[in-house]
Amino acid sequence: MSFTVFLGNLPIWVTADDIKQWLAADDLVADSVKVIRNHETQESKGFAFVEAPTADEMAAIIRRFDRAPLEDKVLRANPAQPTKGAAGPAKPGSPAGPGGPGGASRPPMGDRANRPERRGGGKKRDNEPKSAFATELAKAL
Repeated sequence: MSFTVFLGNLPIWVTADDIKQWLAADDLVADSVKVIRNHETQESKGFAFVEAPTADEMAAIIRRFDRAPLEDKVLRANPAQPTKGAAGPAKPGSPAGPGGPGGASRPPMGDRANRPERRGGGKKRDNEPKSAFATELAKAL
């Protein structure tokens, strides 16, 4: 079982070595630390994943870093969630799995032959916010 902590809202200058030093200063243990970077610029994306050896160590890391101030930011730490694409094989009977409706999988999204044509000149809401959060963010900007 994996005990991975998502550590977010990091300043872009933070490196894996910085995080390892902070952990060591608080007698916390991590199996690995990975700061996520932009593939093209190699600049930090502002978050990292810290792999803890046990659930207790993971909880201690979260307690230490969640809502901790760093420069003008407040860090976020919580258990990492698996990526949407890494959910594993589809369960029998699920729409995307081989046991889904009709006994076959869905056609790929790029297969236009099986999709109805859009009418009405495309999307009308391109400039409208998609959620309440986006609405508030648009007001702030």
